[in-house]
Formats: sequence, C-alpha cells, structure tokens
Amino acid sequence: MGARDPFKDETQQLADTSKEAASEARDETSERASQAQDKGRMEAERARQEAQDRFDQDYDV
Repeated sequence: MGARDPFKDETQQLADTSKEAASEARDETSERASQAQDKGRMEAERARQEAQDRFDQDYDV
C-alpha cells in the first residue's frame, strides 16, 4: 500500500495542474472573444459613420 501513495500524489498533482491549465485556457478564450466582439462593434460603427458622412457629403450643396 505504501508503494501506491507516491503515484496517487503524482496523479493528484497532475490532475490539479490540468484543471488550472484548462481554467486559464477558458479565461484566455473568453478574453479574446470579448476583444473580437469589441473590435467588430468598432468596425461596424466606423463603417456606419463613413456611410453617413458620404451620404451627408453627397447632399451638401
């Protein structure tokens, strides 16, 4: 029974490390998704503003 304890400790340590890595990966993925959404909103707003500016310029006399 004493021979199993080191393997159990190592297994638990590897499981904990794996859980931490998975958590960090989820956090990073969430952050990147948020940044992509923000970038998409900014690009959409810029495109809308450019279209409005072109429209206003075409009808300015």
